[in-house]
Amino acid sequence: MQDVKAEEIETAESTAIENKEDNRETVLKVEDVSMLFNLSKEKNDSLKEYILALLKHKLKFDEFWALQDVSFELKKGDRLGILGFNGAGKSTLLKVIANVFKPTKGKVERKGVLAPMIELGAGFDPQYTGYENIYLYGACLGYSRKFIDQKIDDIIEFSELQKFIDVPLKNYSSGMKTRLGFAIATIVEPDMLILDEVLSVGDAKFRQKSMNKLKALLEKNVTVLFVSHNVEQVRSLCNKAIILDHGKMLAFGDSEEICNQYEEMTNS
Repeated sequence: MQDVKAEEIETAESTAIENKEDNRETVLKVEDVSMLFNLSKEKNDSLKEYILALLKHKLKFDEFWALQDVSFELKKGDRLGILGFNGAGKSTLLKVIANVFKPTKGKVERKGVLAPMIELGAGFDPQYTGYENIYLYGACLGYSRKFIDQKIDDIIEFSELQKFIDVPLKNYSSGMKTRLGFAIATIVEPDMLILDEVLSVGDAKFRQKSMNKLKALLEKNVTVLFVSHNVEQVRSLCNKAIILDHGKMLAFGDSEEICNQYEEMTNS
């Protein structure tokens, strides 16, 4: 009799946990998303030659599906690790979710403020100083000048570039640019954060500092999409994961299970 009651209690607890999980708000829904790129096989030396070839129907393309029928959804506070070999479609998926690309098929629904860290420093100007680029890149990310005025000391301090902040960016190393880009992008407290290999660059000290910053954001229930080749980083940061292979989603589920599956693929 006691065993029956214990089993009933366990079942009730499990149901309660599932219901609690189901009550979280869905903040991202990716439905049957496909992305087609046309790769030109012709070499045209000028725009005029390209247009003439196009009008004469002599322009040949190779169709390349970077994504094919990808579907999943995330609840508020989920942290999704995106795993896959080079060319799997990971960065393309993030750009579709960030609205950089419009999908060829399917749709993406998302809620809240999005902070995409897909190409850190893509809006930098090498002729401007680090200080000037904080305002320039901040504007690219949608921050107001007033907001940057309030946060600029924090950005400089986090980047650890105080001695170089008035130096033109063309004299920065790639690691210094990444540190500045990361410091600017993470100064907001977004509802959703998109990370594309941003923890794989820079020195070990700054990588740890970046990881700590992300963990602080996670404690505020931020939803995260995280691309990394480092399975241990995915295990550390994420509760869910997917595996992409040649644009197709092979698996989606608990991060530990998916990481184990990915390790088996990489070791086979």
